[in-house]
Amino acid sequence: MSGLEIERKFLVKKGDAYKNAAFSSSHIKQGYIPADGATVRIRIRDDKSYLTIKARSVNGGMTRYEFEKEISTDEAEHLMALCQGGVIDKRRYLVKSGNHTFEVDEFYGDNEGLVMAEVELSDESESYEKPDFIGLEVTGDKRFYNSHMLRLPFKLWKNTLPEDYR
Repeated sequence: MSGLEIERKFLVKKGDAYKNAAFSSSHIKQGYIPADGATVRIRIRDDKSYLTIKARSVNGGMTRYEFEKEISTDEAEHLMALCQGGVIDKRRYLVKSGNHTFEVDEFYGDNEGLVMAEVELSDESESYEKPDFIGLEVTGDKRFYNSHMLRLPFKLWKNTLPEDYR
């Protein structure tokens, strides 16, 4: 898969509303291989693995080119050894809202306590229905990029957010 990725990111309000609304969940571990001008991600999601390359974002962080290819779990584990700064560990919940599916990530480890949601759009002006648990929009805020959270984890700056989001 390759093409433009258009998405909006949000913080999720405290509580289990997203878990109760989810139709599916999966465990994800991912790491990042150093690269200039792009993000190179290795991801293991339950029993499938992927290599993803994302270009720098444009339009306030909402749009960027993305290339993704499924790889074997053995390949992913070998590539994880090349990742710097450890891995992101999270559980992803899928929640249907109107015509869209929100991906809600609950983070573990050094990012424990952070819960974010994102919705992919077909164009930047596409409308969507936000579930009640969706809070503050953080699209384009680099603190909330998974690759950034490896270098500066949530536990170090969570007190900068309103209490409803930590």
